Amino acid sequence: MGNQEPANSANQLPQGKPRSGWSLHHALLHRRLKARQLLPAQAHVLVSVSGGQDSLCLLRLLLDLQPKWHWHLAVAHCDHGWSGDVGNADFVRRLVAEWHLPLLVETATDLPETEAAARTWRYQTLATLAQQHHFTHVVTGHTASDRAETLLYNLLRGSGTDGLQALTWQRELVFGVQLVRPLLAMTRQATAEFCRAHQIPVWDDPANRDRRFARSRIRQDLLPYLQTHFNPQVDTTLAQTAELLQADVAYLEASATELLDQVWQPGTIAVNRAILKQAPLALQRRVLRQFLQQTLPTAAYFEHVEKLVGLLTAPQGARTDPFPGGAIALVDGEWLRLES
Repeated sequence: MGNQEPANSANQLPQGKPRSGWSLHHALLHRRLKARQLLPAQAHVLVSVSGGQDSLCLLRLLLDLQPKWHWHLAVAHCDHGWSGDVGNADFVRRLVAEWHLPLLVETATDLPETEAAARTWRYQTLATLAQQHHFTHVVTGHTASDRAETLLYNLLRGSGTDGLQALTWQRELVFGVQLVRPLLAMTRQATAEFCRAHQIPVWDDPANRDRRFARSRIRQDLLPYLQTHFNPQVDTTLAQTAELLQADVAYLEASATELLDQVWQPGTIAVNRAILKQAPLALQRRVLRQFLQQTLPTAAYFEHVEKLVGLLTAPQGARTDPFPGGAIALVDGEWLRLES
């Protein structure tokens, strides 16, 4: 880890909040937290704050809702060390001090060179801080606009439904710590309006406008084009699509797990194709992907799954070319086997 500022234990956090009028966004978030059970009362919550409008909107909302939920709040700031970040950590320090919250700052020792590397480092850092300081929840300011960008980004990369529904409301970040995204129903335009209405200063990150990054091009070019020429509310519409897909994926994955238990021969690396080929194609693919994920040394991709799908109706003795790691799949009567 990089330079870490001293902070109080999560059990002894000094609490404070800025004064704020109750708004529709406060009411909606309060209702959403209850309906989705995202942040239980008295939880120890670490809020990831970049200094941008989304994370500061989130922090202000949580501070204003704190008297109703009695959370133990603290702030984490991840400094990538990029040239555009100069002064950002100090900006966050000043604002968080005004709001009387403890702050943890981590600076990358190895400069992340890509968006993906930076994102991986941030999540690893947040997970480590949460475990070290006994937080049960890490909260980020991802919005409906981020969800729309992620859907488009993964769609253009050829992702299936699992990728299109990415950015879920919550997931396990690391053992004992939940990652929560309470603002997934709020657009970036709404967080900007909230910050203006509450006179919250916002750090302008030039990386958000750097068109070298694919997500920045989606944000700066593609989404505005879609808003102008197709649908002014396209980010909300795409976020709703991701929400629908999330429920579908959860159902299909659970059904596939149940079916895999029925067709996997105990003690072998084989599935019963006689049973599996009676299932809908969507379930066949998911069952076989889960099977490969548990048996191959590397990730299972679309082309790997399709090789197995083809064997479900293939004649005796049919086989595939090698998978990563050297294994092949072959038809053995009613069984589809993987052999090294």
